[in-house]
Amino acid sequence: MHDLVIRGATVVDGTGKPGFSADVAIATGRLVAIGSGLGEARETVVADGLTLAPGIIDSHTHYDAQLTWDAFATPSTELGVTTVMIGNCGFTIAPCRPADRERTLRNLTQVEGMALDALMTGTRWEFETFPEYLDALGRLGVVPNVAAYCGHSSLRTWVMGDDATKRAATDDEIARMQTLVREAMAAGAVGFANSTFEGHNGWGGTPMPSRLASDAEHRALVKAMGESGRGIYMLTKGSVTSIAFLESLAADSGRPVMVAALQYDHANPTRVFDDLSAIAAAVGRGRRLYGQVACTPVTMDFRLDSAYLFEAMASWKPAIAAYADHDALKRLYADPAFRAAVRAELVKPGSLNRFTDQWHTVEILEPVKPEHASLAGRNVADLARAAGKPPLDWLLDFGIAEEFGTLFIAQILNSDEDKVKLLLKDPNGSVALSDAGAHLTLFCDAGFGLHLLGRWVRERGDLTIEEAVHELSGKPAGIFGLRDRGTLEVGKAADMMLFDPATIGRSPKRRVNDLPAGAARLVAGATGLHGVWVNGTRIVDPTGLMSTSARPGKVLRDFAG
Repeated sequence: MHDLVIRGATVVDGTGKPGFSADVAIATGRLVAIGSGLGEARETVVADGLTLAPGIIDSHTHYDAQLTWDAFATPSTELGVTTVMIGNCGFTIAPCRPADRERTLRNLTQVEGMALDALMTGTRWEFETFPEYLDALGRLGVVPNVAAYCGHSSLRTWVMGDDATKRAATDDEIARMQTLVREAMAAGAVGFANSTFEGHNGWGGTPMPSRLASDAEHRALVKAMGESGRGIYMLTKGSVTSIAFLESLAADSGRPVMVAALQYDHANPTRVFDDLSAIAAAVGRGRRLYGQVACTPVTMDFRLDSAYLFEAMASWKPAIAAYADHDALKRLYADPAFRAAVRAELVKPGSLNRFTDQWHTVEILEPVKPEHASLAGRNVADLARAAGKPPLDWLLDFGIAEEFGTLFIAQILNSDEDKVKLLLKDPNGSVALSDAGAHLTLFCDAGFGLHLLGRWVRERGDLTIEEAVHELSGKPAGIFGLRDRGTLEVGKAADMMLFDPATIGRSPKRRVNDLPAGAARLVAGATGLHGVWVNGTRIVDPTGLMSTSARPGKVLRDFAG
């Protein structure tokens, strides 16, 4: 007798081939039969034509700390995600000595927009080394499957201490980091992750450690990863890193390279297409390179005492250092020299900021003072024009007047869907970039897969449902070497989601206070999602995330080469 039979489903199996009507049987966590007349089961779900597809594989998350207190990796699991990859950008929490724990969490607070109180209260430090971290996740139990990168910034901190954010590594230090990479790969890391992006700053505006690494250091660590014969190198690319250099790393190591974050930027409209063209040329030369692309518009909520929107700008660095001291921040924001420097950089060709001077895209989301309530929904360009001020000056003056409590929202990337369509259809692109678990007060793209199915399949018709499901499951499984996941085929793990194509999507964002220490975050729920199973265990029903003590996920350690 089967454990579960789902009857009368439209099966979209993740391979890209056309959907078909069938029953699906599951036993001991795996698909054992697909067809009709499959016999009896302990549990039966009548799909009545709903679509059954593989669960979503989210290859760009930051649940490294959250998983130590939240086995469900919320909100991802309630949004159809059955496998998460953590440690992206190299912002991991292992290896980490006890003396470096607070430093590591404070850096995450800044670079990934996480609440410090939540991190300090919730993180369970039952490990120091990377292998011990994977073991700890296994002991604690996980609801989704988890694959973990070994992260460059953590390696530098372990080996170099305070100097990790100050200088390049010596040959001896690089050799010690190589040993750690080899150790992580032997323990089951999915690869090695890194960042050279200028906007990735830690506590007080200090660059994240990986940004101080030389090309020689990057090359040595990627080669150490490649010695295992498996693994993928993931990089969030800054302006100093070229696709040509990344191609050379792929050639030296023999391993694939995943390049993030490739999104359409109205301020530099050719950049993302230039990068994808360079990736295509490298692929034509036999290298395995992929570009991580997003299917969602990137809107960013921010306050002026944590203005991630501007943090890639050199002129904004003094503000980052002053965030924790509101009196100092008021003085800085009122300084004409500071304002002049920021204004100049905002319109400078090739500026690294993701906003440029598009003030009509910046709106007041939540004013603090009652007398300002009527300004909610108004954009800064109009308000500044009415006040006779430059928009930046108006923004800073208003932020000061509201004691930095105002929540603003800006649309910064992927705002032109016709351009984004080209990214989604690029054969060397990989749909991801949810940043789930991070930027908790800025945006919630954990439901990117549901958005792909709702917006790009149903509403726009740019992708077929088979193409979209393949992008969310079979394709990333192939890229990352997930041996028995990503497709609904006999013998594969029963990671599945059941949904209604006519209603699948995301609900509006809402603010909840469900993090440790009562910290807040923005989340979005699912619409049209009727069920999610991880390794054959149901975790979501039509009402949402189920209350269960089951921890059906696996810490994935065995990947194809």
